[in-house]
Amino acid sequence: MTKIILASKSPRRQELLKLMDVDFRIVLKEVDESYPDGLTPAEIAVYIAEKKALAFDEEADDAIVLTADTIVEIDGKILGKPKDADHAVEMLQMLSGNVHRVVTGVCLMYKGHVNKFFDVSEVFFRKLTDAEIINYVTKYKPFDKAGAYGIQEWVGVTAIQRINGSYTNVVGLPTEKLYQQLLKMAKL
Repeated sequence: MTKIILASKSPRRQELLKLMDVDFRIVLKEVDESYPDGLTPAEIAVYIAEKKALAFDEEADDAIVLTADTIVEIDGKILGKPKDADHAVEMLQMLSGNVHRVVTGVCLMYKGHVNKFFDVSEVFFRKLTDAEIINYVTKYKPFDKAGAYGIQEWVGVTAIQRINGSYTNVVGLPTEKLYQQLLKMAKL
């Protein structure tokens, strides 16, 4: 398969690509992650993923540039990465006992072709106590995660009742869809 540039410092995305047996290297660029008003959660995630890919312009050599952006949405409110511990607690209190959606937008750029797609998973949280939330935030420090939690951590094994959709999407990369799209891109 064609070599891949992963433009993400997320250890979770890196691990998922390793599990897919994909050959990749990490190249990071600073990108403004703002977006225009009025976009749906899926449009936001894809917009930011594409913005990240376009930062590479001509620098990709003969590799596929892979970028992604994951957001959490509950009742029309977008939850990005928490600013601090108090913000993380506030987010988890919002998610506690409710259903939310995790949307990951992905952009693949190769030889002038741009392929954008997204995936959505519904996540059902049981009701958490304030003590559980504070303990989780204190111990796991989920400040680099949209919605202030990692499904592969304590919350995932104790608080998530079920998921409708892709588990890996909730981790941060919809690997099932990604693999099929990588196969298509490699044929270009």
